[in-house]
Amino acid sequence: MKQISILGCGWLGLPLAKKLIEKGNSVNGSTTSENKLQILDSFGINPFLVTLSEGQRKMENENFSKNIDTFLAGSEVLIIDIPPKLRTVDSDSNQKVFVEKIQNLIPFIEKSTVKKILFVSSTSVYGDDNSFITEKTTPNPETESGRQLLLVEDILRKNQNFETIILRFGGLIGEDRHPVKHLAGKENIENPDAPVNLIHLNDCISIVEQIINQSNWNETFNAVAPFHPTREEYYTQKAIERNLPEPKFSSEKSNIKKIISSEKTETVLHYKFGLEDY
Repeated sequence: MKQISILGCGWLGLPLAKKLIEKGNSVNGSTTSENKLQILDSFGINPFLVTLSEGQRKMENENFSKNIDTFLAGSEVLIIDIPPKLRTVDSDSNQKVFVEKIQNLIPFIEKSTVKKILFVSSTSVYGDDNSFITEKTTPNPETESGRQLLLVEDILRKNQNFETIILRFGGLIGEDRHPVKHLAGKENIENPDAPVNLIHLNDCISIVEQIINQSNWNETFNAVAPFHPTREEYYTQKAIERNLPEPKFSSEKSNIKKIISSEKTETVLHYKFGLEDY
């Protein structure tokens, strides 16, 4: 049995915590909502209210420091699964906000029992160049969130106080989350020939489990199902299956051919994706 802390019990973190508990682990889980503390507790998760700040004042608050110290105490593994959530209106206000939050967290990690960090990142760090992408591909993020994720990856990877695994997920899907809901009925959608690079919640959870059970933590993994039909093929089929209006694509707006390879995940972690979920 391991004791694990999960920073961010949201769409992925909550079902992940439940699965880890089912396997006999003890899990500390954080949320930014007081209303969710009782929900975490009902699933056997040790609940903590943790809201990271990009400024120093809150992070140095005595009550906050005690809470984060207790959240990390006794855990060998910390899973960081919090999205950047950057503002889209004022780009100046986004400057390294997410990066500062993680930087402010690091001193608490360094003095804790945590020796291994799994950072949930995104394939958005690669940008949209027309290429076949592996973990050896030089990242080239085109969005602010992608840039800040890449900076945080580098900060964690260079810290000698713990080992870090970077897990770059593709587009996240699940029973309650699917892009076709937003595309249904829309017209002139760009990039009909672009390959999809998706990963189902079930695979996300299973891959994290696989990582926790292996020994080499100084690694980076892409996590995208080896299933790459075109956007037009895939989303048209999914709209039909869900009785939704079919999306209409524009062949005049097609320039992305990016395929994310998860071969390393499959070979190093000996992981087999559950393609029936797609």
